Amino acid sequence: MRILVVEDDPDLNRQMVTALTEAGYAVDSATDGEDGHFLGDTEPYDLVVLDIGLPIMDGISVLEQWRRDGRTMPVLILTARDRWSDKVQGIDAGADDYVAKPFHMEEVLARIRALVRRAAGHASNEIECGPVRLDVRSGRVSVNGNPVKLTSHEFKVLEYLMHHRDRVVSRTELTEHLYDQDFDRDSNTIEVFVGRLRKKVSNDLIETVRGLGYRIVTPSDAV
Repeated sequence: MRILVVEDDPDLNRQMVTALTEAGYAVDSATDGEDGHFLGDTEPYDLVVLDIGLPIMDGISVLEQWRRDGRTMPVLILTARDRWSDKVQGIDAGADDYVAKPFHMEEVLARIRALVRRAAGHASNEIECGPVRLDVRSGRVSVNGNPVKLTSHEFKVLEYLMHHRDRVVSRTELTEHLYDQDFDRDSNTIEVFVGRLRKKVSNDLIETVRGLGYRIVTPSDAV
């Protein structure tokens, strides 16, 4: 999953990028509203963490413009503790949730997990597909109750496909959502990860749709 952090405080920005990266997300960042708006308007993020008090272009204006342009990614806004009006304004502008400063990073991570799973139509941190169970919070995968050890990139590929099961996901889409902006992207590596997942998890779990990409089909929908 790929996240954009738009926060003008350099220390807080670095802390959030570090925490999100350690949690397994691909993270890009911006320190002003103009750059943040541009990235959110041109890159396919799964979620944005957006401060309201930004230079050049404030967070509310950034969010309103995204929504007018049809950008639907979940947005978590950061507000000052004593500015309840910011919370109301942010929600009305199209935010999906908010966190008041100062905050505990674990709360931010929990809210991000909740927003990502809701956007994908899941109510729980655990996603199941037949015998395969993936726990987003713990980063664990099991098959028929038996733990399976995956690398971080293998987990990211499986997580994205399971979040978007029953839909064909192209190699390009996987690459765009698994790597940050500065990563030297090579869609051929996706084939390697899928091959490993078939050996480690299940040979039948991930279907190749020739010329289009990959798809995980829930057992009830399988033909």
